[in-house]
Amino acid sequence: MEDRNKRDNKLNKYGTGSAGTAENRDKRKKVICDLVKDPLYVPMKEKELAMFLQVAKEDREELRRVLQELLAEGQLMLTARGKYMKSNGKVLTGTFISNTRGFGFVEIEGRQEDLYIPEDKTGGAFHKDIVEVALLPGHEGKRQEAQVVRIIARGITEIVGTFEQARDNYGFVIPDNLKLPQDIFVPKERSRGAVSGHKVVVELTDYGTRDKNPEGRVVEILGHINDPGVDIMSIVRGYELPVEFSEKIMNQVARVSHEVSEADRAGRRDLRDMVCVTIDGEDAKDLDDAVSVSFDGQRYLLGVHIADVTNYVQENSVLDREALKRGTSVYLVDRVIPMLPHALSNGICSLNAGEDRLALSCLMTVDLAGEITDYEICESVIRVDRRMSYTAVKNMLEDETLVERQEEYRQYRELLPMFQEMAQLAAALRRKRKKRGSIDFDFPECKIYLDKDGHPTDIRPYERNVATDIIEDFMLAANETVAQHFYWLELPFVYRVHDVPDAERIQKLSAFINNFGYYMKAVGRAGAKVSDQEIHPKEIQKLLTRIEGTPEEPMISRLALRSMKQAKYSVECTGHFGLACQYYCHFTSPIRRYPDLQIHRIIKEQLRGRLGEERHAHYRDILPEVAKHSSETERRADEAERETDKLKKVEYMEGHVGECFDGVISGVTSWGIYVELPNTVEGLVHVSRLEGDYFYYNEKACEMVGEATGKSYKLGMPVRVCIDACDRFNRTIDMSLE
Repeated sequence: MEDRNKRDNKLNKYGTGSAGTAENRDKRKKVICDLVKDPLYVPMKEKELAMFLQVAKEDREELRRVLQELLAEGQLMLTARGKYMKSNGKVLTGTFISNTRGFGFVEIEGRQEDLYIPEDKTGGAFHKDIVEVALLPGHEGKRQEAQVVRIIARGITEIVGTFEQARDNYGFVIPDNLKLPQDIFVPKERSRGAVSGHKVVVELTDYGTRDKNPEGRVVEILGHINDPGVDIMSIVRGYELPVEFSEKIMNQVARVSHEVSEADRAGRRDLRDMVCVTIDGEDAKDLDDAVSVSFDGQRYLLGVHIADVTNYVQENSVLDREALKRGTSVYLVDRVIPMLPHALSNGICSLNAGEDRLALSCLMTVDLAGEITDYEICESVIRVDRRMSYTAVKNMLEDETLVERQEEYRQYRELLPMFQEMAQLAAALRRKRKKRGSIDFDFPECKIYLDKDGHPTDIRPYERNVATDIIEDFMLAANETVAQHFYWLELPFVYRVHDVPDAERIQKLSAFINNFGYYMKAVGRAGAKVSDQEIHPKEIQKLLTRIEGTPEEPMISRLALRSMKQAKYSVECTGHFGLACQYYCHFTSPIRRYPDLQIHRIIKEQLRGRLGEERHAHYRDILPEVAKHSSETERRADEAERETDKLKKVEYMEGHVGECFDGVISGVTSWGIYVELPNTVEGLVHVSRLEGDYFYYNEKACEMVGEATGKSYKLGMPVRVCIDACDRFNRTIDMSLE
């Protein structure tokens, strides 16, 4: 009875009337906190708390605000049934990712698994909102559930979609983003005259609720869904990729010199007499790397010369701020959205043959074993001798008689010995990387060919060759050398890092490959637990070597790739797992990647002796955000590139509906099997289309199994499929087994 009296005294202290001062609200918070901490307290819903605390009806909204604040502060938490109880202290901030079925997830930085948000616990959060969540108790053995308690910031203000006229006085915009579960309501007076089939950009004016559609107003009509280029532009706008450069930026670019002056050359190493070439694709225009090689019989002198873009993009200028905002150039199927204006990237910053150009050069001495025994990093001025293509270099190296037989190659006759030395040096560098355990996933990429109206006419896989390998090996060597140099100088820097895979994923991979008689080094017997401390990239490399040429190679290679983490930028040099190296950065592409541009500034300041404590402090302050933002813009660009590729692949396959092709199973899920064709197009054979038996998904073996017949479909298995249907809106291809 005494305990009950004490508790009653607490509720009497809650008080009534308006919120008044912050002090009154703090007192009310204390009353609620004291109550839930009481040993006799039984979790209650908001309405029950209001009745128990004798809160007047006019003060119920104030009680709700107090409870929401206590949730946001981490002092209270909610049970699965919406009852308030003492918090376990776990209130987290993350990004809300919606699902078309109403529920969602919250991505928490540094947390391996996302939080699951039930449909009735989203708190009005919209896709990409930054939210605070309170963890819900229970759910042992399942994904951790949480409730959104506060929306910190809206992540999306505009949406791209297809306008549909519903009535004379309103319409709806169907979002292109399939994660958005509701159409956007648009009153007629806010439609800008859009008609059904128009692709539009709609600005959100109301984010809606579970029972009410979001509302918005059309701010731009991109064109009709069938107009050339509108499909790609819809993706560009959907990912908020900046396209045009402002007049202010273009005015700044117009003032940049088009020639290298005597003043520009002052204080730089003059390497114009060194024979160097660029080797790129036939259609490349922004040539930011050149290479040179000489050999004295014992050692190679490898020069990697990178355009000095920072000479023309001054720190914190309007051009620099725009480059940072973009983060990277974006290479879409029908266009390039550059990080820097073409007047720079294709002009004075491009290492065009026969023209003086400013560069940062990494000059490396390499022995016959591929070991870099000495190096120098310097500011230089170079003059490229020849602009070579991958195809030309490949053809010359594979058939050197071409230089005598064909006129187009005779002009390169004097360069052939250097190309041969390049191939020998690249092979030595590659052997050294392989020896230490560098992983080389060789999955086919593709080139999609379009006609003048943007319709796909052909899809062909890219082929790696000796020329592409030469450039890749040389760039990797320069990136490692520069990263190692600045790591030991202990200067602020931006590194490219690739973390060790999660132990759980490696364990699953290890268990799976045991079914085929393969193993990775583990504690005790084969297939024993593999921890992230125990796994070494060399083990994965060995696995890829052992499966080469086997029927299970595609399957195991894909699973190994999926067990990897995503590389990112960081101010901490934590190593690159995939390359099996401790020091790595991106130094070689300042025209198209901002991190490269950023570290070029640091390199030049260090070379010029200008990195005093003030500049140290400056870089320590700005680089963490540069690294984070660059990682985010890189992921955005990758996603946009994949979406445009998927769109054009679906459009291309529309012309092949009813035809049958050989393919390989590239994925197995509970809803069906994915099949990849030789041209890299992928489609789904839904489980309902697997005839002749009832099929179920065996997750452990990653296969679809027939219950009666035992027939199974596994990753990597060759199959023959027919194209049944193509859906451009959802970017999917439906297949069936022949």
